[in-house]
Amino acid sequence: MAAKDTLQITPAHVAIIMDGNGRWATRRGLPRIQGHRIGARRVREIVEACPDLGVTHLTLFAFSTENWKRTEGEVSGLMGIFRRYIQSEAKDLIANGVRVRFIGDRSRLDPKLTRLMDTLERETCPNATLNLTVALNYGARDELARATARLAQDLAAGKVAADALAPDSIRAYLDTGFAPDPDLVIRTSGEQRISNFLLWQSAYAEYAFTQTLWPDFTAQEFSDIVLSYATRERRFGTVSP
Repeated sequence: MAAKDTLQITPAHVAIIMDGNGRWATRRGLPRIQGHRIGARRVREIVEACPDLGVTHLTLFAFSTENWKRTEGEVSGLMGIFRRYIQSEAKDLIANGVRVRFIGDRSRLDPKLTRLMDTLERETCPNATLNLTVALNYGARDELARATARLAQDLAAGKVAADALAPDSIRAYLDTGFAPDPDLVIRTSGEQRISNFLLWQSAYAEYAFTQTLWPDFTAQEFSDIVLSYATRERRFGTVSP
């Protein structure tokens, strides 16, 4: 890795595990779903902060493949929040030059929701101010399994030569094949684990863990974390000069 790659003032791609919505509500004696509603509103503030910070890609972990284990009422409520978010935010996302993509397995999602997702992706396709990726019914192990299955099919069909496989070959089959790897991954709520999120892509990402619950995570704290990234030395396996 060239020396010039060891210093980057601003993370171009920030990924966030938005954790703590349910605990935020429980601590206030509110239904858990209320925390998710407040958390959804917080997304707008973080999205709007990205361009001024030099962040060109933002990936948000909204719903994991494991979240189906939650109560039926909470899952149903979350799906309703996702639908309303797309409907209420679409115009502003388009006006602000945000391109939206969704990653994850859509096969289990409600068709009404997937139609809204498809429409938002299509309508924001020309935008380039910020690339917003929302991980919905996403799990990195599931992603890798699906990517491997597609790669195996192409190998069997002779579209890919086995002796030509390289890391970049696999990258092309991932849900995030359109985006650079994240430079910085932030997790809110005090938990210090990655929870099956972007396992392949985050091999060399920097991590930041904050005690703040997602509904309380402000643009100012986001800015502070992003700017602190400049103090980190990314060596990618090399040594300091």
